[in-house]
Parts: sequence; structure tokens; C-alpha cells
Amino acid sequence: MTPFPLLQRFLHLDDDNNSRWHQNIDRFIPNRSAIDWDHATTILSTTTTNVTKENLWLASNVYQKKLAEAADLPTRILAFRNKPRKRNVISPPPPPRSKPMRYIPKTCEGTFDLPDLSDDFSLNLLDWGSRNVLSIALDHTIYFWNASDSSGSEFVTVDEEEGPVTSVCWAPDGRHLAVGLTNSHVQLWDTAANKQLRTLKGGHRARVGSLAWNGHVLTTGGMDGKIVNNDVRLRSQIINTYRGHRREVCGLKWSLDGKQLASGGNDNVVHIWDMSAVSSNSPTRWLYRFDEHKAAVKALAWCPFQGNLLASGGGGGDCCVKLWNTGMGERMNSVDTGSQVCALLWSKNERELLSSHGLTQNQLTLWKYPSMLKIAELHGHTSRVLHMTQSPDGSTVASAAAAADQTLRFWEVFGTPPAAPPKRNKMPFADSNRIR
Repeated sequence: MTPFPLLQRFLHLDDDNNSRWHQNIDRFIPNRSAIDWDHATTILSTTTTNVTKENLWLASNVYQKKLAEAADLPTRILAFRNKPRKRNVISPPPPPRSKPMRYIPKTCEGTFDLPDLSDDFSLNLLDWGSRNVLSIALDHTIYFWNASDSSGSEFVTVDEEEGPVTSVCWAPDGRHLAVGLTNSHVQLWDTAANKQLRTLKGGHRARVGSLAWNGHVLTTGGMDGKIVNNDVRLRSQIINTYRGHRREVCGLKWSLDGKQLASGGNDNVVHIWDMSAVSSNSPTRWLYRFDEHKAAVKALAWCPFQGNLLASGGGGGDCCVKLWNTGMGERMNSVDTGSQVCALLWSKNERELLSSHGLTQNQLTLWKYPSMLKIAELHGHTSRVLHMTQSPDGSTVASAAAAADQTLRFWEVFGTPPAAPPKRNKMPFADSNRIR
């Protein structure tokens, strides 16, 4: 018996065709010449004219049973079902939009004259405090500029035998100011009370050109190559001394967590010191020594978003910005800037690094991290840009150049800080104990 009897009802195959069909069972090729078209047309017309839902249901069941018997399969497998429901296809999320390019003004927002600004690469004469007051040292006198109300004032003039001023640095509170002097002393001032609190002596034998705060510890770097930690709360303030530089220490920066100190010197060396390894009995040895720069290293900057990342810049014989992993003691990158690197600043709002330069262009250059691709160059100064400092919110940079330029310029290079999330209203008496 033919496995598909319904085919014989519509197709009258002769014996010869039937035998060939059995020999090639992998496919079926109908022979149109053997089809009785009149008989097939009659059957179809009769079926379509008498179609009802019941007839269709009966015909489908009869066909299902016969097909199951021929294929030796249970009828449940061959049950006819309604069309499957359409599933809700979850479309993939749209690709994230690329961040629009930030507009970077190429011209400065304001300029002030700085007569008598020293043209000495090793000094640090500009700093911006947390209370939005900028300090600048011109010869023996320190001036303030309050960015909140754009007011300027003369703060103090040191005695002739003590000065000129060689470094200034605000304490974290923005109220106390440390002043390094040519005679190796360091003065500590309360600027709100306009009062000198004390003079730190005995740490150095020559001028103090670099300063850095770490909480209540003031670190000083001198022309004698020494680095001294001073606890300003103590009568005998010197708590330990770092020795490693053979020439003047012109750069000092504490990491944001206060655990590591970076120092740069006129001996072309960068040292990393570990605060936890200090010793009060003997000079403390450095944690790492980086000697790849070929000129003096004054420019130092710790990354605000990557704790162990330090940027350093070399002087005129080097012209390189180098990035260091101070956790592993390894150099991560080095970029030849083409000119003397005088200062470095990381952006607080973007993954960017700003460098200031001397000859030949006396420009500020903005770099993208980590690719270190050049984003922009800012021109305006006509002499080497020895000093840079940053506003508390990170949006504005102040730069100062001496010699023929002698100007202080402000740049909106880092963009506005992100908006702070709204504070949630606390429940009344949220800080008090609840009554049970």
C-alpha cells in the first residue's frame, strides 16, 4: 500500500512511473501528463461549495488519523494548533551617544600686571586657596586677589634681610599661609586675623623654594637639597628629614591621600617618599627614584581620579611629560612636548592634563588622558609660563609669566564642574534617638 493514499486519489500514476517513484524515494517529481485535470477540478469545486466549519473539522481529523497510521506516529504529535502568539521582542538598547565636544576658549578671560615677578625657574610664587583667594609673591611683598568679589589687596611685606619671598602655599583650610624666604626661614600666617603665628627655623641652611601641606604637616624643600617635615602644632616642629637630592628641591607635592610625597630637583631626579616609613632618628630613604628626565623637574601633579598616578615635567634640556605608576614604581608613558615644561595641573572635572611651557612658544597645552593626545594650545604669554594654579572648583586656571611678560592670566580651560546632586530632605529629628 502506498504510504500516502491521498496522492493516488488525485494523481493516477502508471506502473512504470510508480516503480520509478519507489526507486528514487529521496524526492518526488510529479508527471503532469499523468494528471486527470477534469477529475481534480470536479473534486475541488465540489469541496469548496460545500465547505462548513464542521466539514473542515471532520476532514482534518480524518486526514490526521490516516496520516498518523501511514507514518506510524501517535496522533497527538500531528495535532493542528492555532498560530503561535507573537512574542514581544526586546530590542537592544540604542548605542550610547558620544559625548559632545567641549568648547575650550583659546583666549584668556582676564589679565593683571605683575611687576617685579622673579624670573627664577626654581621658585613657587603662586597659589590658589580653598577659600577662593589667590596669593602671589612679588619680590618682598605678597598680594591677594579674592576671586569671589574680584578684589585685590596687599597682604604683607617681609623685611629686607629675610626676603625676597621664594615660595607661598595655602594650608588646606584656606586661612593659613606658609611663606618661604631667602634666609632659610618659613613664616606661618593667619590671614583672617592678619597675624604672623610663628617662624619655622633650623630646617634648612639656604632659601626655601618649595612648600607642600599634608594636614597639619608642612613639608619644605630647600636649596640645600633637604626636605623637612614640620608638625606646626609642636614647639620643636621638625619631625623628620628626607635626603636624596644633590641640588635644590624645586618641586613638592603630596598625594591626595597623604601617603606619598613626590619631590623634584635641579639634579633632574624625581623621588617618591612613603609617609608610613618616616623616621625621626635618621634621614629617611626614598621609596622610588626616577632619573629619566634630562633637566630640572619642577612640574609635579598627582592625578585626582587615579591615586597612584603622578605626572612630572622636565626643563629645557628635557621637554618631556612623564606619567608614573607610584604603586609599582614604573613609568607608564612619556611625551615630548617640544618645549620646557614649567608646571602641570590635572583637571578636576575631565580626564585631562594641562602643561605650561617656556621656549619656544610659551604656551599652555591641554592633553587628553590616557591617550596623551593634544587637545588645545592656549597662547597669550610672551615669556615662559613659570607658574600655574587652579581655582577650588577646578574650572579656572591662573598662569603667571615673568621677564618681558610679567602678567597673570586667567583661563576657563577645564570647563564648569558637574552639578552636585540635590540633597534629600532629612526627616525631623533624624539625628536623635527614636522613642520605642
